[in-house]
Amino acid sequence: MAYKDLKISTREDIPILAVRVVPRAHRNEIADVLSDGRIKVRLVAPPVNGKANVALVSFLSELLEVPVGSVEIISGASGRDKLVSIAGVDANYLHRRIVGSLGRVRKQQIS
Repeated sequence: MAYKDLKISTREDIPILAVRVVPRAHRNEIADVLSDGRIKVRLVAPPVNGKANVALVSFLSELLEVPVGSVEIISGASGRDKLVSIAGVDANYLHRRIVGSLGRVRKQQIS
């Protein structure tokens, strides 16, 4: 894992994360920082009927301690690679929270 490679861009002062989603995992977690700067997020939810997207938004909201409404998938809603904006925080905060959570398990139920 190359933590320094974590890429967080901004648009109008709102941080944007590049995410690779792995659905149908055994647990919800940030698994890795990929060589291109994306974070790999494992989710229990299946990739059907938007369940993985809802799970991703909920997971990131909890992890980053922001309201669910602050997390928005702005690109890639139908694929594994997504761009996600997180309003109300800065890039340094995101970097600390993501790197600090690598490998830690976040248990959530599928609704």
